[in-house]
Amino acid sequence: MLRLSARNQFPGVITGIRKGVTTTHVTIEVAPSVIVTAAITNESAEELGLAIGGQAVAVIKASDVMVGTQA
Repeated sequence: MLRLSARNQFPGVITGIRKGVTTTHVTIEVAPSVIVTAAITNESAEELGLAIGGQAVAVIKASDVMVGTQA
């Protein structure tokens, strides 16, 4: 695990990298069939040297959680 104040850290495997104009979307499988997607800057993606199949940690830090249901 990374040494951070955020406690919600989920190690996993990078399963997808989709680079856009300014943002890269990274998908990480943190458990079988459980995928977390993060949007990071292209610069950060390059600096981290991300590659499909590589190890990564999804760090989740949020002040709010929203819940919805279908009408």
